[in-house]
Amino acid sequence: MEPRDTSLCILSRYFSSDLGSNNSVLPEATKLTRTPILVEGCDYERWFVVMEALNRYPLRDEIVGSYIKTLAMALGIEEDAKKSIYSVSTKYYYAFGCKVPEDLVFKIKTLPNVKWVLPDSYSGDPGDNSYGGEPFIDGKVAPYDDKYHSDWIQAQNDDRSQETTHPRKAS
Repeated sequence: MEPRDTSLCILSRYFSSDLGSNNSVLPEATKLTRTPILVEGCDYERWFVVMEALNRYPLRDEIVGSYIKTLAMALGIEEDAKKSIYSVSTKYYYAFGCKVPEDLVFKIKTLPNVKWVLPDSYSGDPGDNSYGGEPFIDGKVAPYDDKYHSDWIQAQNDDRSQETTHPRKAS
């Protein structure tokens, strides 16, 4: 199935409540209203799963194996997890991209060591090196190359240069 040509996707999140102008103590249960948020470039079939940082420094294959096992908990079969994952990050942060139906996202969010699951704007273009993360194709991760993290590395360098040119005041 080809990705939908969508410039904007609407994601509904519960984050506001209508309490009126009453400044009294909030009721125990407050009904939240649904408010749409626009997320550019997503199709809600591709998800970015951010994992908790590991306490030690595992080998790259161990990290990727943990991603496969985590996703397999939601999908039921490791082979399906391997087919679903399209990118992994193993050096600067712990995360992977996967293509799964939206109704599995809540299940993935509840898995051990999963920090966040976010809509992903992955373009599917293997030549797009600005995306971030190493490509994961046919159940195998591409050899590591800094080009897969060029945007992240540039942002870190920009942050460091701002810190050196504008030092924070000591408290």
